[in-house]
Amino acid sequence: MSKQTNLKEVKVLFDLGAHLGHKKSRLHPRARKNVYQIVNKTSIIDLTKTVDQIASAKEFITQTAKAGKKILVVGTKKTASTFVREYCSANGISYISSKWLPGLLTNYKNIMLNVKKMKEMRESLATGEAKTLVKHERTQMTKQISKLERLYSGLESMYERPDVLVIIDIKKEKNATKEAQEFNIPIVAIADTNADPNTVQYPIVANDDDSEVVEHIMKELLEAYTKNFKAPELKKVPEPKKAIV
Repeated sequence: MSKQTNLKEVKVLFDLGAHLGHKKSRLHPRARKNVYQIVNKTSIIDLTKTVDQIASAKEFITQTAKAGKKILVVGTKKTASTFVREYCSANGISYISSKWLPGLLTNYKNIMLNVKKMKEMRESLATGEAKTLVKHERTQMTKQISKLERLYSGLESMYERPDVLVIIDIKKEKNATKEAQEFNIPIVAIADTNADPNTVQYPIVANDDDSEVVEHIMKELLEAYTKNFKAPELKKVPEPKKAIV
């Protein structure tokens, strides 16, 4: 990245408020290297480093997409959940926007059974199979589907554990981070100055409490994925050998 481009990106992030970290009292020792200075007891993030971190993360995600690998986006905080749900659902990306399901990666097969159940119940209502049920049973089914959708709607296109997690706020999403580490799943994450950036492979140190900052950075990352994703080729099933007469 050229110096001119770097400065242009720095200005964009600065205007959004990406440089505003947490109070000095909440500064994580390992995040200090990403702080330019302390002003009025507030950590000011060095955005030149943030721009470089975004570039590295985008390159990794681009290669992930070209290899046909799947990502899971995790963003449940208020500054992120709406954007994550809307962008990912529109682009066929798996996501969690309401609550990280304990044991999602550990008990993956059981979680997927619930996703399958949700799909089957929804299909039953859509095709009219549920018309054989009495009214209160259909009402109960509708309520159950709504409950399942709140938890699992973002996982419908995920048929195996994700290859990469993209997380907004690793401090809030500590359970997701921990599970990914257990399965050696690489993490790209926006991390504020109150978190340990060394926890993940591709940290992006920025203000994760501002929705505009989060949306700007996430668009950079997710567009790199959607523009470069190449679905893996289906393996050809070998034709059965002819019997020798």
